[in-house]
Amino acid sequence: MIIWLVKTFSPLLEQLEVLSTGDSRVFLTARMALASLSSFLIAILLGPLAIRWLEKRFRERVVSDSEKLNEIHASKNATPTMGGIFIVGSILISGLLWADLSNRYVQLGLLTATGFALLGAYDDWIKLSTSRNGLKPRQKLVVQLIFSAVIGTALYFNHHSVPAGLDLIMPVTRMVCYLGLFFIPWSMFVMTGSSNAVNLTDGLDGLASGCMVFAGSAFAGLTYLAGHKVMAEYLQVPFIAGAGELSILLGATVGAVLGFLWFNCYPAQVFMGDTGSLPLGALLGFSALVIRQEALLVIAGGVFVVETLSVIIQVFWYRRTGVRVLACSPLHNHYLFQGQHEMKIVVRFWICSALLAIIAISSLKIAT
Repeated sequence: MIIWLVKTFSPLLEQLEVLSTGDSRVFLTARMALASLSSFLIAILLGPLAIRWLEKRFRERVVSDSEKLNEIHASKNATPTMGGIFIVGSILISGLLWADLSNRYVQLGLLTATGFALLGAYDDWIKLSTSRNGLKPRQKLVVQLIFSAVIGTALYFNHHSVPAGLDLIMPVTRMVCYLGLFFIPWSMFVMTGSSNAVNLTDGLDGLASGCMVFAGSAFAGLTYLAGHKVMAEYLQVPFIAGAGELSILLGATVGAVLGFLWFNCYPAQVFMGDTGSLPLGALLGFSALVIRQEALLVIAGGVFVVETLSVIIQVFWYRRTGVRVLACSPLHNHYLFQGQHEMKIVVRFWICSALLAIIAISSLKIAT
């Protein structure tokens, strides 16, 4: 597969490289499109093989504290999980094919995806191969924070000399807050929070993967713009030299998730598990940190944010009052308990995610 891709597209790449000089966007745009297409094809081709392999080893066990939720999800029992293996595999292969591997942001992005995928895979393996319900939440959180601290520290030293590289920027108002050394703990919060937010959303067939397509597409565009000096100045966003290469990685992510969604849509043939949800969320958070658009992550990833807040509010209020705000959290489970069909919930969340991605992109121009 890889050999075929290289042979097929090498002549095209050579022609584009001749056309591409200086800060030309021709080559970058073409590579972003090819990264999306190749990762989609890799996921589509690897999917059936991965599913057959996972069927023999890793099948979902529907176990929760809610008997009603277990009953609703009973049909999902024994569905192959850990499908994130071929999502991350597709991203890595496509990234290695099309991205500039000497670019620091690409290196850190690949490291982020790999590190969080390994953590998710280990958590899934414990959950499915032993009687334990995965890693203890505190253990998983500590490892996530360590990974995020390493990436955040690397970004801090990389951004220290970049204009606005350590600024927290509010959309529309353009209010700025200089973070300084606080950038490192802030990075830990953003990457860990984003990682867990996607994980919490991954509860219905196609829900997290579909929402990730829209959020990932938005940030593929945002990283492209942030790495383009003229467009960054025009839109009054920080110009981050080299950040455009991240659009290759995010393009590959969108393609890989679309390929996975082919098998994950209702009724799902495979679930991504923590192996997929943790690295996808971490990549989103990492991209937002690189281009200094964490506030836009809250908008573009609004579905993930709302799902997370629904869990936090539910737990906090129940512990204080003994009363549940929702029938069941996260929010998508609340609608399930109301009797809405799973596919209706998923499609409506997709629509919200698409609208939020459009709003995030549109906000760049509002105050200019």
